[in-house]
Amino acid sequence: MSLRTLGGVLRHSRDLARASTRPSARFLSEAPPVSVRAADFHKPSIQMAKDMPREYHEMSNKILVPLALRGDGGARRERMIREVMAVDGAEYQVAESQVRDMSAANRAANQLYRLPYNVGIAAALTGGFLSFPLVFDLGTALWFNEQFVTTEVASPEDLETILEVGSWTWGWMEPPMGQLSFFLLCLQWSRQQLINVQVKPYTDWMVSKRSAALSAKFPAYNKGITRDFSESDMFEA
Repeated sequence: MSLRTLGGVLRHSRDLARASTRPSARFLSEAPPVSVRAADFHKPSIQMAKDMPREYHEMSNKILVPLALRGDGGARRERMIREVMAVDGAEYQVAESQVRDMSAANRAANQLYRLPYNVGIAAALTGGFLSFPLVFDLGTALWFNEQFVTTEVASPEDLETILEVGSWTWGWMEPPMGQLSFFLLCLQWSRQQLINVQVKPYTDWMVSKRSAALSAKFPAYNKGITRDFSESDMFEA
């Protein structure tokens, strides 16, 4: 065999070896990216979607209890129903009826507890809306000045617009409005300090009193579960 023939054989052998170790272009074009395959692998199936719990009563205890501990009202109510089932040996419908009776007892004094909130809401809305005519309406300002202020009335040419009326009335409206704003700011600051030293403001005191009363009225059930249920069962209908 000549040297030229031998060299050609060797070159052909090297080309075959390189081709066997190199991926084909067809294989590279058809293979999906690894990230896409991993994402598809972790997507839920149709059966998994059908098995997903949609209501609190469909959830397992392992899901329900952490939700209740985080303050979820629906989870706390469902946990109370299961507590009644466990203690009384009752079916779900019977336990649900018992929890409704507990809710009614928990809300029995709601009108009394809501009275401070209702008074505060009414006072704030009334004062807020009345401030506009007291400051900017000339007729209201003249009547209020005659009845409660008795200061000198500005000249007619200085009361031709609502802004001029406001400039005149602000002389006696600024002190009470400024003082009231400062008083509310002090109340807000003092409430925060009460919370810092763990002294309960009215809302926390009311919630604690209600939960303690409900737990005392139904002593057969776990106190922690009953108190959590009472705290989340507030003023809604």
